[in-house]
Amino acid sequence: MSIETLSKPATVRKLAPNYRVLLHNDDFNSMEYVVQVLMQTVSGLTQPQAVSIMMEAHTNGVALVITCTQEHAEFYCETLNNHGLTSTIEPDE
Repeated sequence: MSIETLSKPATVRKLAPNYRVLLHNDDFNSMEYVVQVLMQTVSGLTQPQAVSIMMEAHTNGVALVITCTQEHAEFYCETLNNHGLTSTIEPDE
């Protein structure tokens, strides 16, 4: 009599899709204020990085702030908007 081993099907975890947080240019907030809000909102963002994001939005109309999970992206977007900035999220394809 032989003993057969039954193998369990492998569990495959699908990674949550990432989202891009976009900062849109506006004519209302000062450049200094935008940099300050970016640094307060996105932990670990340095002043040179925040200045670069602000300048890209100012020059091109929109800039990528961060790419992260949907939950975090929604939080960042809402926080930026609550501080008077204009931001949106979109799937990172």
